[in-house]
Amino acid sequence: MTTDDHEIRTGLAATDVDLDLVHRWLSTDAYWSMGRSREAVGTAAENSLNYGAFTRDGRQVAYARVVTDRANFAWLCDLYVDRQHRGQRLGTRLVAAVAEHLDALGVKRTLLATRDAHGVYSGFGFTPLPDPTMWMVRTPPPAQA
Repeated sequence: MTTDDHEIRTGLAATDVDLDLVHRWLSTDAYWSMGRSREAVGTAAENSLNYGAFTRDGRQVAYARVVTDRANFAWLCDLYVDRQHRGQRLGTRLVAAVAEHLDALGVKRTLLATRDAHGVYSGFGFTPLPDPTMWMVRTPPPAQA
């Protein structure tokens, strides 16, 4: 999907993503993944559906990934737009591309977590969990030195 000066690309292999750039974004500027290792970013991308926004000259300016079984469940995560390219609706266009792609796959439920972008996601049908008491999370204990 190409609009304006950016192309939204879906179904990217990890090798089609500038993982060094994505690592810098996520590990230094994204509240949910501060300090994430380059190895973890690469492993996550290799095992996810990847999406990106690119300038006409091929420079990556936004990223998102989806963890999914490609049938029933998906988790949209790590959506990040480079600070110099914000305000151009790239995040909105990435979410639209993700939603369209997952709908085409027939995915029944997509989950995400956000601290401050509820307005963006609600435009694509995302709502608060109907009953948060039904959900649980497991975080492993810190590794022993």
